[in-house]
Amino acid sequence: MRKTRKTGLICTLLLVAATAMTIAAEGLRIVPLVRDDHVLVTFELADGFTEEVRAAIRSGLKTTFTYTVDLRLEVPVWVDRTIATTVVTNSVEYDNLTRLHTVVRMLDGKVEATQVTESEATVRQLMTSFQRLPLFRTSILEPNREYYVRISATARPSNGAFLWPWGSGTSGQAKFTFIR
Repeated sequence: MRKTRKTGLICTLLLVAATAMTIAAEGLRIVPLVRDDHVLVTFELADGFTEEVRAAIRSGLKTTFTYTVDLRLEVPVWVDRTIATTVVTNSVEYDNLTRLHTVVRMLDGKVEATQVTESEATVRQLMTSFQRLPLFRTSILEPNREYYVRISATARPSNGAFLWPWGSGTSGQAKFTFIR
């Protein structure tokens, strides 16, 4: 009888953990696309711009979203191999006097773009949505192999409730086959 309870408890915990991971993965939509010499990555953090994040931004606190993008090779019956990694960082600072947001996008530590805007909707779009970023070159890929893009998203400052379930961030992945 005791074994049955323990087994039931373990099964319940695994089910809850799997459900939480599925919900977290749904918050990050990823679409990889191979064009010319690049792997273009489109992704969106659907649930990242919460009321807590908006409040932090409005207070003038610098808020940073960091996306770690891994290009990985699927290896059957072994640990998948990371081929390349790129870090995309978006930071926003709100100036309460001028009522302007300054958004800075960095790729691997280099400033790619800076935009100043009054619109909170524009800030939301710039912080959470990315269209066809050329993050990886196809020269590092082997033809006719399965690859996937895995993205982990975190935010600073975090209040522990951001990006449920564990407050440390969310992640997702999308597969593609490189055909040459």
